[in-house]
Amino acid sequence: MPYITKDAREELYDRDPENAGELQYLIAMMISDYISDKDQYDYQTLNDVMGALAGAQQEFYRKIVAPYEEKKELLNGSVY
Repeated sequence: MPYITKDAREELYDRDPENAGELQYLIAMMISDYISDKDQYDYQTLNDVMGALAGAQQEFYRKIVAPYEEKKELLNGSVY
């Protein structure tokens, strides 16, 4: 994980992330909070987090990345 300074960590609670390291830090903190709020630290909780991350990645690809790629293919032509 790209590490960010302690000062930058505190600032992130008052502003949006500006780079991938800050975004990844915020996601990690959300996961940490989610896990610590559970009664148990068990496989189910960890599996739930992994599933949520996978689902978010798939939705991001489907809604954001794929339309972008299709637009670029129309502009630049297919690779194949």
